[in-house]
Amino acid sequence: MGYFERALLEAVLAGGLAGLVGTLVVLRRRAFFTTALTHATFPGGVAAAIVGVPVALGAAVVSVLLVAMMTALGRVRGQGPQIASGIVLTFGFALGVLLQSFFPSLPVDVDSYLVGSILTTTPFDLVLTGAVLLVAVVALVVAGKEIVFDSFDRIGYRAAGYRGWVPELVSLLLIAATVVTIMPAVGSILAIALIVAPAAAARALTRSIGGTLVVAPLLGMLSGIAGLYASSLFAISAGAAISLAAALVFFVALVVAGLRRSVLSRRMPGTATIEAA
Repeated sequence: MGYFERALLEAVLAGGLAGLVGTLVVLRRRAFFTTALTHATFPGGVAAAIVGVPVALGAAVVSVLLVAMMTALGRVRGQGPQIASGIVLTFGFALGVLLQSFFPSLPVDVDSYLVGSILTTTPFDLVLTGAVLLVAVVALVVAGKEIVFDSFDRIGYRAAGYRGWVPELVSLLLIAATVVTIMPAVGSILAIALIVAPAAAARALTRSIGGTLVVAPLLGMLSGIAGLYASSLFAISAGAAISLAAALVFFVALVVAGLRRSVLSRRMPGTATIEAA
């Protein structure tokens, strides 16, 4: 398998994973948290390059620490998850830049961690992405109903006697694992687009959570494939092209959803309001 074929397979796997887990990000309104996590794992990649271990390992260790830090800061009285995420975002990214300045002669291109380098995908990257995708599918099959219930009615979920920490922990771990996994392909800065945009687009196009969970990974795969081919055709950064493709998918979905509501409103007055809700 050549380098482009490996990159194409990684684009499919990463797009599917990002779209699937991105549904949780959209449903649970964790977009800013995910943005903070994608940016703040940058020092993990730098530290991994310094000590000579896989980037994914360094990013994984840092992501666990950051999730714990954001959770703890979010529970401080007078603070909140948004403030905690903002602090961790700037702290993590600044720490990565500082580490990079101390080691300017690293044997790898640390800047590639910011925008990704999918064309250098290794067999290990493919196995890791496929494994995390499989874990995400299994986790959603097992705990998906509880996560959706908690996302839409947190008070009712706890009143029903369910353990409130379960869906939160599963969601955070899946988000962190997804960020760490796709970071080498699309970069720590651009990963958020591939995670959020396909899921948001699927949410606009579908009427059910089940439909969103099916459509979002497909749109993520489409974004990955289209971006990779566009980068090859126009000789541009693959990570940037994939992120732009994901954003384009989102905007097209908004237009399609708007046209659908317009058609329905003409045929059945009042339907567009229900559809938008």
